[in-house]
Amino acid sequence: MGASAPMVQLLSTTGVVQTDDTAAEYQPYIDALTDEELRQFYRDMVITRRFDLEATNLQRQGQLALWPPSHGQEAAQVGSARAARAQDHLFPSYREHAAGMIRGVDVVDIVRLMRGVTNGGWDPAECGNFHLYTLVLGSQALHATGYAMGITLDGETGTGDPETDRAVMAYFGDGATSQGDVSEAFVFAASFTAPQVFFLQNNQWAISVPVRVQSRIPLYQRAAGFGMPGIQVDGNDVLASYAVTRKNLDEARAGQGPRLIEALTYRIGAHTTSDDPTKYRMDAETASWVAKDPIVRYASYLRGRGEGDDFFTATASEAEDFSSDLRRRTLELVVPSTDLIFDHIYSEQHPVMAAQKQWLADYEASLGGTAR
Repeated sequence: MGASAPMVQLLSTTGVVQTDDTAAEYQPYIDALTDEELRQFYRDMVITRRFDLEATNLQRQGQLALWPPSHGQEAAQVGSARAARAQDHLFPSYREHAAGMIRGVDVVDIVRLMRGVTNGGWDPAECGNFHLYTLVLGSQALHATGYAMGITLDGETGTGDPETDRAVMAYFGDGATSQGDVSEAFVFAASFTAPQVFFLQNNQWAISVPVRVQSRIPLYQRAAGFGMPGIQVDGNDVLASYAVTRKNLDEARAGQGPRLIEALTYRIGAHTTSDDPTKYRMDAETASWVAKDPIVRYASYLRGRGEGDDFFTATASEAEDFSSDLRRRTLELVVPSTDLIFDHIYSEQHPVMAAQKQWLADYEASLGGTAR
């Protein structure tokens, strides 16, 4: 077994800029950011966490069927999503709330999905090429690889123009790496030099199975066996997540093939609201990761740059307003018509769908009601 490469970290757990050789390699990507872009990273993380908390509360109050919390993983998602260019396509799992918000998804559309009042959620073409949530574990890796192979065949990547060349990023967790779909995606992406980044959020637990049981080596090292580069990043460091993803997406877009990024982070909350992590996790372990909170770390960094209380107060207020608006709009959601099930199967009206739609209407009418 080969020696492990150093994990990329640009900020210490206390928000101090790192100056080692590994950090120095990625520092130019951070130097290119404006002050406003650096502040936006913080706003993204704070608002995402407040959204996540409000959605969890709504589920506990019976407003949602299920909710997959993202508490603790904000830096990995914000950094990577902000690193993608507008023309790139992102394929999420079901916990990438921050990435979806950044790409233009209305958070109520995520809520509608978890409430069970939508058959899809959003149109990727209208939401920054952010594709639909995938509840079938790992399947999005294959979807992303197929799309990446397609844009290569269409000649839309590897031309040397980073402003138009396209790349694809697939999000998944450590648990999904035990699924065959992910390994198959690695094979096809490597074999066909797909312009793709596999972004693995290693949050340490696949529901109730720890990553130490899932893999005998660091997960990023698996990339070598498929013939692609792998790198490990501190997933609680938003700057490192941004810089590493930016570099790797640019390389993939330039025709250098796929790569795997393993972002080390932690799922502070439950796998979903149907899960009780106290049954399988030790409190001390969780506490050790709480101490590495990505938002607290980044706030320390911004304060060190001279950011004052006014900014942090305004951001907190913005997050509360965002949360209140989410709750109001969630409570206003209504049950959709069953017509939707039939009306969007084909691009044009289809006689079989029309017959099935009429059958359901007649059936519900026979029960004393009408089709909704």
